[in-house]
Amino acid sequence: MEREVRVRFAPSPTGPLHIGGVRTALYNYLLARKLGGKMLLRIEDTDQNRFVPGAEQYIMDSLRWCGIEIDEGIEQGGPHAPYRQSERKPMYRQYADQLIRDGYAYYAFDTPEELDAMRARLTAAKVPNPQYNSITRAQMRNSLTLPEEEVKQLLDAGAPYVIRLKVPRKEEVRFNDLIRGWVVVHSSSIDDKVLMKSDGMPTYHLANIVDDHLMEITHVIRGEEWLPSAPLHVLLYRYLGWEDTMPQFAHLPLLLKPDGTGKLSKRDGDKLGFPVFPLEFHGKDAETGEPTVSSGYRESGYLPEAFINFLAFLGWNPGTTQEIFSMPELIEAFSIERVSKSPARFDQNKVRWYNEQYLRAKPDAELAQYLLTELNEQGIGVDMPTERLEQIAGLVKERATFPADLAREARLFFHRPISYDEQIVSKKWNAQVAAALTAFAAVLPTATDATPDGIKALLTQVVEGQGMKLGQVLQVLRMAVTGSGAGPDLMHIMSILGPQETAERLQAAVAALAAHAG
Repeated sequence: MEREVRVRFAPSPTGPLHIGGVRTALYNYLLARKLGGKMLLRIEDTDQNRFVPGAEQYIMDSLRWCGIEIDEGIEQGGPHAPYRQSERKPMYRQYADQLIRDGYAYYAFDTPEELDAMRARLTAAKVPNPQYNSITRAQMRNSLTLPEEEVKQLLDAGAPYVIRLKVPRKEEVRFNDLIRGWVVVHSSSIDDKVLMKSDGMPTYHLANIVDDHLMEITHVIRGEEWLPSAPLHVLLYRYLGWEDTMPQFAHLPLLLKPDGTGKLSKRDGDKLGFPVFPLEFHGKDAETGEPTVSSGYRESGYLPEAFINFLAFLGWNPGTTQEIFSMPELIEAFSIERVSKSPARFDQNKVRWYNEQYLRAKPDAELAQYLLTELNEQGIGVDMPTERLEQIAGLVKERATFPADLAREARLFFHRPISYDEQIVSKKWNAQVAAALTAFAAVLPTATDATPDGIKALLTQVVEGQGMKLGQVLQVLRMAVTGSGAGPDLMHIMSILGPQETAERLQAAVAALAAHAG
Protein backbone atom coordinates (compact mmCIF):
# COMPACT_ATOMS: atom_id res chain seq x y z
CA MET A 1 0.00 0.00 0.00
CA GLU A 2 1.37 3.41 -0.99
CA ARG A 3 2.09 5.75 1.92
CA GLU A 4 0.22 9.03 2.28
CA VAL A 5 2.51 11.97 1.56
CA ARG A 6 3.27 13.75 4.82
CA VAL A 7 5.57 16.77 5.08
CA ARG A 8 6.47 19.05 7.94
CA PHE A 9 7.77 22.53 8.55
CA ALA A 10 9.76 22.44 11.77
CA PRO A 11 11.08 25.88 12.78
CA SER A 12 12.69 26.84 16.07
CA PRO A 13 11.06 29.71 18.03
CA THR A 14 14.29 31.68 18.26
CA GLY A 15 13.09 34.88 16.55
CA PRO A 16 11.14 36.08 13.53
CA LEU A 17 10.68 33.73 10.58
CA HIS A 18 13.11 34.57 7.76
CA ILE A 19 11.71 34.53 4.23
CA GLY A 20 14.01 31.59 3.51
CA GLY A 21 12.02 29.68 6.12
CA VAL A 22 8.76 30.81 4.55
CA ARG A 23 9.96 29.47 1.19
CA THR A 24 10.77 26.13 2.84
CA ALA A 25 7.26 26.01 4.32
CA LEU A 26 5.77 26.97 0.94
CA TYR A 27 7.55 24.21 -1.00
CA ASN A 28 6.49 21.66 1.63
CA TYR A 29 2.91 22.90 1.38
CA LEU A 30 2.86 22.88 -2.43
CA LEU A 31 4.17 19.31 -2.58
CA ALA A 32 1.70 18.09 0.03
CA ARG A 33 -1.27 19.66 -1.74
CA LYS A 34 -0.05 18.54 -5.17
CA LEU A 35 0.17 14.92 -4.03
CA GLY A 36 -2.93 14.97 -1.82
CA GLY A 37 -0.98 14.75 1.41
CA LYS A 38 -0.76 16.45 4.81
CA MET A 39 1.20 19.49 5.99
CA LEU A 40 2.44 19.49 9.61
CA LEU A 41 3.84 22.30 11.74
CA ARG A 42 6.19 21.13 14.47
CA ILE A 43 7.89 23.56 16.83
CA GLU A 44 11.47 22.44 17.56
CA ASP A 45 12.20 24.11 20.88
CA THR A 46 14.72 21.74 22.42
CA ASP A 47 17.22 24.61 22.76
CA GLN A 48 15.48 26.49 25.57
CA ASN A 49 18.37 28.94 25.92
CA ARG A 50 17.54 30.47 22.54
CA PHE A 51 13.76 30.58 22.99
CA VAL A 52 12.28 34.01 22.15
CA PRO A 53 8.86 34.90 23.64
CA GLY A 54 6.29 35.55 20.93
CA ALA A 55 8.26 33.77 18.19
CA GLU A 56 5.99 30.72 18.17
CA GLN A 57 2.83 32.77 17.64
CA TYR A 58 4.68 34.87 15.06
CA ILE A 59 5.48 31.73 13.03
CA MET A 60 1.84 30.64 13.02
CA ASP A 61 0.58 34.13 12.16
CA SER A 62 3.09 34.39 9.31
CA LEU A 63 2.07 31.10 7.73
CA ARG A 64 -1.59 32.04 8.06
CA TRP A 65 -0.99 35.42 6.36
CA CYS A 66 0.84 33.65 3.53
CA GLY A 67 -2.06 31.27 2.94
CA ILE A 68 -0.07 28.17 3.96
CA GLU A 69 -2.64 25.91 5.60
CA ILE A 70 -1.56 23.54 8.36
CA ASP A 71 -3.29 20.16 8.74
CA GLU A 72 -1.63 19.07 12.00
CA GLY A 73 0.17 21.24 14.53
CA ILE A 74 0.12 22.90 17.92
CA GLU A 75 -3.08 24.81 17.04
CA GLN A 76 -4.85 22.13 15.01
CA GLY A 77 -3.84 19.09 17.05
CA GLY A 78 -3.65 15.73 15.31
CA PRO A 79 -2.95 12.02 15.81
CA HIS A 80 0.72 12.62 16.63
CA ALA A 81 0.33 15.35 19.26
CA PRO A 82 2.00 17.02 20.98
CA TYR A 83 3.64 18.98 18.15
CA ARG A 84 5.95 21.00 20.39
CA GLN A 85 9.22 19.15 21.03
CA SER A 86 9.62 20.39 24.59
CA GLU A 87 6.37 18.57 25.40
CA ARG A 88 7.68 15.34 23.83
CA LYS A 89 10.81 15.15 26.01
CA PRO A 90 10.00 11.85 27.79
CA MET A 91 9.73 9.87 24.54
CA TYR A 92 13.24 10.61 23.24
CA ARG A 93 15.18 8.91 26.03
CA GLN A 94 14.08 5.40 25.06
CA TYR A 95 15.59 5.79 21.60
CA ALA A 96 18.89 7.07 22.98
CA ASP A 97 18.94 4.08 25.35
CA GLN A 98 18.17 1.76 22.42
CA LEU A 99 21.15 3.13 20.50
CA ILE A 100 23.41 2.55 23.52
CA ARG A 101 22.14 -1.04 23.98
CA ASP A 102 22.72 -1.79 20.30
CA GLY A 103 26.25 -0.35 20.36
CA TYR A 104 25.51 2.70 18.21
CA ALA A 105 25.86 5.34 20.94
CA TYR A 106 27.77 5.82 24.19
CA TYR A 107 27.94 7.87 27.40
CA ALA A 108 30.52 10.68 27.42
CA PHE A 109 31.55 12.12 30.82
CA ASP A 110 34.03 14.73 29.56
CA THR A 111 34.02 18.07 31.37
CA PRO A 112 34.01 21.35 29.41
CA GLU A 113 37.67 21.80 30.42
CA GLU A 114 38.59 18.37 29.05
CA LEU A 115 36.82 19.13 25.78
CA ASP A 116 38.67 22.44 25.49
CA ALA A 117 41.97 20.70 26.15
CA MET A 118 41.24 18.13 23.44
CA ARG A 119 40.51 20.85 20.89
CA ALA A 120 43.65 22.72 21.91
CA ARG A 121 45.79 19.57 21.40
CA LEU A 122 44.31 19.01 17.95
CA THR A 123 44.74 22.64 16.99
CA ALA A 124 48.37 22.55 18.09
CA ALA A 125 48.85 19.42 15.97
CA LYS A 126 47.56 21.41 12.97
CA VAL A 127 44.34 19.36 12.69
CA PRO A 128 42.15 21.55 10.43
CA ASN A 129 38.80 20.66 12.00
CA PRO A 130 39.14 19.54 15.63
CA GLN A 131 36.22 17.32 16.61
CA TYR A 132 35.10 14.48 18.87
CA ASN A 133 35.11 11.54 16.46
CA SER A 134 36.06 7.94 15.82
CA ILE A 135 39.74 8.75 16.44
CA THR A 136 39.69 11.28 19.28
CA ARG A 137 37.05 9.43 21.32
CA ALA A 138 39.74 6.91 22.27
CA GLN A 139 41.53 9.58 24.38
CA MET A 140 38.39 10.87 26.12
CA ARG A 141 36.35 9.87 29.18
CA ASN A 142 33.43 7.85 27.84
CA SER A 143 31.82 4.44 28.17
CA LEU A 144 34.00 3.15 25.30
CA THR A 145 37.27 3.91 27.14
CA LEU A 146 36.33 3.56 30.81
CA PRO A 147 35.89 0.20 32.57
CA GLU A 148 32.26 -0.96 32.69
CA GLU A 149 32.21 -0.82 36.48
CA GLU A 150 33.42 2.78 36.53
CA VAL A 151 30.76 3.76 33.99
CA LYS A 152 28.09 2.18 36.22
CA GLN A 153 29.45 4.02 39.29
CA LEU A 154 29.41 7.36 37.46
CA LEU A 155 25.83 6.82 36.28
CA ASP A 156 24.66 5.70 39.74
CA ALA A 157 26.34 8.74 41.31
CA GLY A 158 24.51 11.09 38.95
CA ALA A 159 27.68 12.32 37.26
CA PRO A 160 26.88 14.68 34.38
CA TYR A 161 27.12 13.10 30.91
CA VAL A 162 25.91 13.39 27.35
CA ILE A 163 25.02 10.60 24.93
CA ARG A 164 26.97 10.66 21.67
CA LEU A 165 26.42 8.80 18.41
CA LYS A 166 29.15 6.26 17.62
CA VAL A 167 29.97 7.14 14.02
CA PRO A 168 31.87 4.41 12.12
CA ARG A 169 35.46 5.23 11.19
CA LYS A 170 35.59 4.04 7.57
CA GLU A 171 32.30 3.96 5.79
CA GLU A 172 30.59 5.76 2.91
CA VAL A 173 27.21 7.23 3.82
CA ARG A 174 25.03 7.82 0.76
CA PHE A 175 21.52 9.01 0.03
CA ASN A 176 19.60 10.21 -3.01
CA ASP A 177 18.57 13.86 -2.67
CA LEU A 178 15.53 14.75 -4.77
CA ILE A 179 17.18 18.01 -5.89
CA ARG A 180 20.92 17.19 -5.88
CA GLY A 181 20.98 13.52 -6.82
CA TRP A 182 23.26 11.08 -5.02
CA VAL A 183 25.18 12.55 -2.10
CA VAL A 184 28.12 10.52 -0.79
CA VAL A 185 29.97 11.45 2.43
CA HIS A 186 32.79 9.54 4.12
CA SER A 187 32.10 8.85 7.79
CA SER A 188 35.55 10.13 8.77
CA SER A 189 34.25 13.65 8.18
CA ILE A 190 31.32 13.17 10.59
CA ASP A 191 31.85 13.78 14.30
CA ASP A 192 30.21 11.89 17.15
CA LYS A 193 27.30 14.28 17.57
CA VAL A 194 25.65 14.69 20.97
CA LEU A 195 22.17 13.10 20.92
CA MET A 196 21.12 13.77 24.53
CA LYS A 197 22.37 16.78 26.48
CA SER A 198 23.36 16.72 30.13
CA ASP A 199 20.00 18.30 31.07
CA GLY A 200 18.14 15.34 29.57
CA MET A 201 16.91 17.25 26.53
CA PRO A 202 17.56 15.71 23.14
CA THR A 203 19.56 17.64 20.57
CA TYR A 204 18.05 18.61 17.25
CA HIS A 205 19.47 15.54 15.53
CA LEU A 206 17.84 12.88 17.72
CA ALA A 207 14.53 14.70 18.28
CA ASN A 208 14.22 15.50 14.59
CA ILE A 209 14.68 11.91 13.46
CA VAL A 210 12.45 10.40 16.14
CA ASP A 211 9.66 12.89 15.46
CA ASP A 212 9.85 12.51 11.69
CA HIS A 213 9.59 8.74 12.10
CA LEU A 214 6.75 8.80 14.64
CA MET A 215 4.85 11.42 12.64
CA GLU A 216 5.27 9.28 9.51
CA ILE A 217 6.97 12.02 7.49
CA THR A 218 7.58 10.91 3.89
CA HIS A 219 9.50 13.93 2.53
CA VAL A 220 11.95 16.21 4.34
CA ILE A 221 12.24 19.45 2.36
CA ARG A 222 14.60 21.87 4.09
CA GLY A 223 17.31 24.45 3.48
CA GLU A 224 20.77 23.73 2.11
CA GLU A 225 22.31 24.54 5.49
CA TRP A 226 21.03 21.15 6.72
CA LEU A 227 22.80 19.19 3.98
CA PRO A 228 25.92 18.51 6.13
CA SER A 229 23.65 16.96 8.80
CA ALA A 230 21.87 14.63 6.37
CA PRO A 231 24.48 11.81 6.44
CA LEU A 232 24.28 11.80 10.24
CA HIS A 233 20.49 11.50 9.99
CA VAL A 234 20.81 8.63 7.51
CA LEU A 235 22.98 6.80 10.07
CA LEU A 236 20.39 7.39 12.79
CA TYR A 237 17.59 5.96 10.63
CA ARG A 238 19.75 2.91 9.96
CA TYR A 239 20.80 2.38 13.57
CA LEU A 240 17.24 2.78 14.88
CA GLY A 241 16.00 0.20 12.37
CA TRP A 242 13.91 2.66 10.38
CA GLU A 243 15.82 2.65 7.09
CA ASP A 244 12.87 1.20 5.15
CA THR A 245 10.63 4.15 6.10
CA MET A 246 13.28 6.86 5.91
CA PRO A 247 11.82 9.98 4.26
CA GLN A 248 13.11 11.29 0.96
CA PHE A 249 15.38 14.31 1.37
CA ALA A 250 15.31 17.50 -0.68
CA HIS A 251 17.73 20.30 0.23
CA LEU A 252 16.71 23.68 -1.17
CA PRO A 253 19.15 26.19 -2.69
CA LEU A 254 20.36 29.17 -0.68
CA LEU A 255 18.77 32.60 -0.92
CA LEU A 256 21.50 35.06 -1.83
CA LYS A 257 21.85 38.81 -1.32
CA PRO A 258 20.78 40.98 -4.27
CA ASP A 259 24.42 41.24 -5.41
CA GLY A 260 24.85 37.47 -5.17
CA THR A 261 27.78 37.62 -2.73
CA GLY A 262 26.38 35.56 0.15
CA LYS A 263 23.37 34.37 2.09
CA LEU A 264 20.57 36.92 2.55
CA SER A 265 20.40 38.20 6.12
CA LYS A 266 18.38 40.68 8.16
CA ARG A 267 21.35 43.04 8.04
CA ASP A 268 21.18 43.07 4.23
CA GLY A 269 17.51 44.03 4.36
CA ASP A 270 18.16 46.81 6.87
CA LYS A 271 21.04 48.16 4.79
CA LEU A 272 19.24 48.04 1.44
CA GLY A 273 15.81 49.03 2.72
CA PHE A 274 13.62 45.96 2.31
CA PRO A 275 12.13 43.43 4.74
CA VAL A 276 13.42 39.88 5.14
CA PHE A 277 10.52 38.79 7.38
CA PRO A 278 6.89 38.23 6.37
CA LEU A 279 5.43 40.20 9.29
CA GLU A 280 6.77 42.97 11.50
CA PHE A 281 8.43 41.53 14.60
CA HIS A 282 8.82 43.26 17.96
CA GLY A 283 11.73 41.87 19.94
CA LYS A 284 14.69 42.86 22.08
CA ASP A 285 18.31 43.49 21.27
CA ALA A 286 20.32 40.46 22.42
CA GLU A 287 23.05 42.61 23.95
CA THR A 288 21.30 45.71 25.29
CA GLY A 289 17.80 44.36 25.91
CA GLU A 290 16.37 47.43 24.19
CA PRO A 291 13.13 46.96 22.18
CA THR A 292 13.66 46.36 18.46
CA VAL A 293 11.30 46.33 15.50
CA SER A 294 12.04 44.30 12.38
CA SER A 295 10.05 45.35 9.31
CA GLY A 296 7.67 42.93 7.61
CA TYR A 297 6.28 42.52 4.12
CA ARG A 298 2.70 42.78 5.35
CA GLU A 299 3.25 46.11 7.08
CA SER A 300 5.28 47.40 4.12
CA GLY A 301 2.21 47.10 1.92
CA TYR A 302 2.85 43.79 0.17
CA LEU A 303 -0.06 41.50 -0.65
CA PRO A 304 0.37 37.92 0.57
CA GLU A 305 -0.38 36.42 -2.84
CA ALA A 306 2.29 38.62 -4.47
CA PHE A 307 4.81 37.74 -1.76
CA ILE A 308 4.13 34.00 -2.16
CA ASN A 309 4.25 34.12 -5.96
CA PHE A 310 7.64 35.85 -5.75
CA LEU A 311 8.99 33.37 -3.18
CA ALA A 312 7.90 30.38 -5.25
CA PHE A 313 10.15 31.52 -8.08
CA LEU A 314 13.21 31.84 -5.82
CA GLY A 315 14.60 28.44 -6.69
CA TRP A 316 11.76 26.93 -8.75
CA ASN A 317 10.33 27.56 -12.18
CA PRO A 318 7.37 26.04 -14.00
CA GLY A 319 9.22 25.47 -17.26
CA THR A 320 6.98 27.99 -19.05
CA THR A 321 6.93 31.77 -19.52
CA GLN A 322 4.02 32.21 -17.08
CA GLU A 323 4.97 34.32 -14.06
CA ILE A 324 1.67 35.09 -12.31
CA PHE A 325 0.36 32.09 -10.35
CA SER A 326 -2.42 31.90 -7.81
CA MET A 327 -1.88 29.43 -4.95
CA PRO A 328 -4.05 26.76 -6.67
CA GLU A 329 -2.04 27.27 -9.87
CA LEU A 330 1.24 26.96 -7.96
CA ILE A 331 0.02 23.71 -6.43
CA GLU A 332 -0.92 22.36 -9.84
CA ALA A 333 2.38 23.38 -11.47
CA PHE A 334 4.79 22.54 -8.64
CA SER A 335 7.25 19.66 -8.74
CA ILE A 336 10.44 19.01 -6.80
CA GLU A 337 12.16 18.08 -10.07
CA ARG A 338 11.95 21.71 -11.20
CA VAL A 339 13.63 23.08 -8.05
CA SER A 340 17.15 24.22 -8.86
CA LYS A 341 20.19 23.30 -6.82
CA SER A 342 21.81 26.64 -7.76
CA PRO A 343 21.45 29.53 -5.28
CA ALA A 344 18.64 32.01 -5.95
CA ARG A 345 19.44 35.72 -5.93
CA PHE A 346 16.96 37.96 -4.13
CA ASP A 347 15.56 40.75 -6.33
CA GLN A 348 13.62 43.44 -4.50
CA ASN A 349 12.52 45.02 -7.79
CA LYS A 350 10.88 41.75 -8.77
CA VAL A 351 8.82 41.46 -5.59
CA ARG A 352 7.67 45.06 -6.11
CA TRP A 353 6.68 44.14 -9.67
CA TYR A 354 4.65 41.20 -8.39
CA ASN A 355 2.89 43.48 -5.92
CA GLU A 356 1.98 45.91 -8.69
CA GLN A 357 0.52 43.13 -10.81
CA TYR A 358 -1.62 41.73 -8.01
CA LEU A 359 -2.74 45.13 -6.74
CA ARG A 360 -3.77 46.37 -10.18
CA ALA A 361 -5.61 43.13 -10.96
CA LYS A 362 -7.90 43.48 -7.94
CA PRO A 363 -11.53 44.59 -8.50
CA ASP A 364 -12.07 48.34 -8.11
CA ALA A 365 -14.49 47.63 -5.25
CA GLU A 366 -11.70 45.94 -3.27
CA LEU A 367 -9.23 48.70 -4.13
CA ALA A 368 -11.79 51.26 -2.95
CA GLN A 369 -11.75 49.60 0.49
CA TYR A 370 -7.94 49.81 0.57
CA LEU A 371 -8.21 53.46 -0.43
CA LEU A 372 -10.83 54.24 2.20
CA THR A 373 -8.73 52.57 4.92
CA GLU A 374 -5.63 54.52 3.94
CA LEU A 375 -7.51 57.83 3.78
CA ASN A 376 -9.05 57.23 7.19
CA GLU A 377 -5.61 56.48 8.66
CA GLN A 378 -4.40 59.80 7.25
CA GLY A 379 -7.34 61.62 8.80
CA ILE A 380 -8.91 62.46 5.44
CA GLY A 381 -12.68 62.35 5.73
CA VAL A 382 -14.49 60.93 2.72
CA ASP A 383 -18.05 61.92 1.92
CA MET A 384 -18.86 60.51 -1.48
CA PRO A 385 -20.79 57.58 -2.98
CA THR A 386 -19.08 54.18 -3.04
CA GLU A 387 -19.32 54.18 -6.82
CA ARG A 388 -17.27 57.40 -6.98
CA LEU A 389 -14.64 55.95 -4.65
CA GLU A 390 -14.38 52.89 -6.88
CA GLN A 391 -13.90 55.12 -9.92
CA ILE A 392 -11.05 56.93 -8.17
CA ALA A 393 -9.38 53.65 -7.14
CA GLY A 394 -9.71 52.29 -10.66
CA LEU A 395 -8.16 55.43 -12.11
CA VAL A 396 -5.13 55.68 -9.83
CA LYS A 397 -4.29 51.97 -9.53
CA GLU A 398 -1.98 52.01 -12.57
CA ARG A 399 0.33 54.36 -10.66
CA ALA A 400 0.33 52.28 -7.47
CA THR A 401 2.70 49.61 -6.17
CA PHE A 402 1.30 49.43 -2.63
CA PRO A 403 -2.16 50.13 -1.18
CA ALA A 404 -0.78 53.30 0.44
CA ASP A 405 0.06 54.61 -3.03
CA LEU A 406 -3.65 54.65 -3.86
CA ALA A 407 -4.26 57.31 -1.21
CA ARG A 408 -1.23 59.33 -2.28
CA GLU A 409 -2.37 59.36 -5.90
CA ALA A 410 -5.99 60.03 -4.92
CA ARG A 411 -5.31 63.04 -2.68
CA LEU A 412 -6.00 65.38 -5.58
CA PHE A 413 -9.67 64.36 -5.41
CA PHE A 414 -9.98 65.44 -1.77
CA HIS A 415 -7.74 68.52 -1.68
CA ARG A 416 -7.77 71.44 -4.04
CA PRO A 417 -4.31 72.61 -5.17
CA ILE A 418 -2.64 75.17 -2.93
CA SER A 419 0.38 75.56 -5.22
CA TYR A 420 1.10 75.06 -8.89
CA ASP A 421 4.02 73.55 -10.79
CA GLU A 422 6.42 76.49 -11.21
CA GLN A 423 8.08 75.06 -14.29
CA ILE A 424 4.79 74.76 -16.17
CA VAL A 425 3.68 78.21 -15.01
CA SER A 426 6.87 79.87 -16.26
CA LYS A 427 6.85 78.08 -19.62
CA LYS A 428 3.21 77.72 -20.59
CA TRP A 429 1.02 80.16 -18.64
CA ASN A 430 -0.10 83.21 -20.63
CA ALA A 431 -3.16 85.41 -21.19
CA GLN A 432 -4.46 83.29 -24.08
CA VAL A 433 -4.32 80.08 -22.01
CA ALA A 434 -5.96 81.90 -19.07
CA ALA A 435 -8.78 83.06 -21.38
CA ALA A 436 -9.33 79.52 -22.67
CA LEU A 437 -9.51 78.06 -19.14
CA THR A 438 -11.86 80.87 -18.04
CA ALA A 439 -14.16 80.16 -20.98
CA PHE A 440 -14.08 76.42 -20.27
CA ALA A 441 -14.85 77.01 -16.57
CA ALA A 442 -17.82 79.19 -17.56
CA VAL A 443 -19.55 76.49 -19.63
CA LEU A 444 -18.59 73.41 -17.59
CA PRO A 445 -21.35 73.66 -14.92
CA THR A 446 -23.99 73.53 -17.69
CA ALA A 447 -22.47 70.47 -19.37
CA THR A 448 -25.07 67.82 -20.16
CA ASP A 449 -22.48 65.09 -20.70
CA ALA A 450 -20.01 64.80 -17.82
CA THR A 451 -18.40 61.59 -19.04
CA PRO A 452 -14.69 61.73 -19.95
CA ASP A 453 -15.61 61.77 -23.66
CA GLY A 454 -18.27 64.44 -23.13
CA ILE A 455 -15.88 66.70 -21.21
CA LYS A 456 -13.19 66.26 -23.84
CA ALA A 457 -15.62 67.19 -26.62
CA LEU A 458 -16.69 70.31 -24.73
CA LEU A 459 -13.07 71.27 -24.01
CA THR A 460 -12.11 70.84 -27.66
CA GLN A 461 -15.02 73.02 -28.75
CA VAL A 462 -14.09 75.80 -26.29
CA VAL A 463 -10.35 75.73 -27.05
CA GLU A 464 -10.85 75.76 -30.80
CA GLY A 465 -13.34 78.62 -30.34
CA GLN A 466 -10.46 80.53 -28.73
CA GLY A 467 -8.32 79.91 -31.82
CA MET A 468 -6.07 77.41 -30.04
CA LYS A 469 -5.21 73.73 -30.26
CA LEU A 470 -5.90 71.22 -27.49
CA GLY A 471 -2.19 70.48 -27.02
CA GLN A 472 -1.55 74.10 -26.05
CA VAL A 473 -3.72 73.95 -22.95
CA LEU A 474 -3.79 70.33 -21.76
CA GLN A 475 -0.78 70.41 -19.43
CA VAL A 476 -1.75 73.79 -18.00
CA LEU A 477 -5.33 72.56 -17.56
CA ARG A 478 -4.03 69.52 -15.64
CA MET A 479 -1.89 71.79 -13.47
CA ALA A 480 -4.84 74.07 -12.76
CA VAL A 481 -7.06 71.15 -11.72
CA THR A 482 -4.49 69.07 -9.78
CA GLY A 483 -1.51 71.37 -9.11
CA SER A 484 0.80 68.98 -10.99
CA GLY A 485 1.83 68.44 -14.58
CA ALA A 486 1.53 64.64 -14.47
CA GLY A 487 -0.93 62.07 -13.19
CA PRO A 488 -3.83 59.83 -14.20
CA ASP A 489 -6.00 60.52 -17.25
CA LEU A 490 -7.14 64.15 -17.03
CA MET A 491 -10.57 63.67 -18.61
CA HIS A 492 -11.37 60.93 -16.10
CA ILE A 493 -10.17 63.16 -13.26
CA MET A 494 -12.51 65.97 -14.32
CA SER A 495 -15.37 63.54 -14.84
CA ILE A 496 -14.98 62.15 -11.31
CA LEU A 497 -14.56 65.61 -9.76
CA GLY A 498 -17.69 66.73 -11.58
CA PRO A 499 -18.30 69.89 -13.67
CA GLN A 500 -18.91 72.24 -10.72
CA GLU A 501 -15.81 71.28 -8.71
CA THR A 502 -13.63 71.32 -11.82
CA ALA A 503 -14.92 74.76 -12.82
CA GLU A 504 -14.24 76.15 -9.34
CA ARG A 505 -10.70 74.79 -9.39
CA LEU A 506 -10.08 76.40 -12.78
CA GLN A 507 -11.40 79.75 -11.58
CA ALA A 508 -9.19 79.58 -8.48
CA ALA A 509 -6.12 78.76 -10.58
CA VAL A 510 -6.76 81.59 -13.02
CA ALA A 511 -7.12 84.04 -10.15
CA ALA A 512 -3.99 82.78 -8.39
CA LEU A 513 -1.89 82.86 -11.52
CA ALA A 514 -3.17 86.16 -12.93
CA ALA A 515 0.14 87.81 -12.10
CA HIS A 516 1.87 85.52 -14.61
CA ALA A 517 -0.36 86.46 -17.53
CA GLY A 518 1.35 87.75 -20.61
